[in-house]
Amino acid sequence: MHVLLAEDDDGVAGALTEVLYEHGHLPTRVRRGEEVLARHRQADLLLLDLGLPDLDGLEVLRKLRAVSGLPVVVLTARGDERSVVRGLRLGADDYLVKPVRLAELLARIEAVTRRAATPAATAARTVRAGDVEVDLDARRVTVGGAEVRLTTKEFAVLAALAARAGTAVSRQQLMDEVWGDAYLAVSRSLDVHLTQLRAKLGRPEALTTIRGFGYRFGG
Repeated sequence: MHVLLAEDDDGVAGALTEVLYEHGHLPTRVRRGEEVLARHRQADLLLLDLGLPDLDGLEVLRKLRAVSGLPVVVLTARGDERSVVRGLRLGADDYLVKPVRLAELLARIEAVTRRAATPAATAARTVRAGDVEVDLDARRVTVGGAEVRLTTKEFAVLAALAARAGTAVSRQQLMDEVWGDAYLAVSRSLDVHLTQLRAKLGRPEALTTIRGFGYRFGG
């Protein structure tokens, strides 16, 4: 398995590269977030440190999840609850805090890749609500068979809801995923994008408001 290792500490990277080789994997080490975004298509799994020199690892994860379902294991010194929660909400498949036992890391990698290989994970990620169809991988939305053009943010809001179709998603979670940090996002921005999204879809029943909590796509 080709493992993309994003780690700026040479000592840590060397130890991880060695153990990955020993267990039959093909690691490629990069130091910067931009390299992750440029080379992720060549990998089967990403080991992501959050303390990269050019981009915060959570921002790398957010950008990666907009274009790829690549399995991601976060491996970082940040063990605070808020960082763990944000990492998982932004799409990390697992989150390990350094220092990590190498046997545990290998077991987690195996578990994540096993889940990614299941039919449910490999199936095309297309979600429907009535005649509204959202292709999460192709980033394409159709209504009644006609394509609807959305802005990047509008699609991000819709994708966050469609990925959990039939489930209520809180306003805070939406802002955290789409804007990167619910504490910094402007609540009014979410309202504006949802209004525009509903107008473009023309299907008010597809997006339901859950009063006092958030929103639901379909269901």
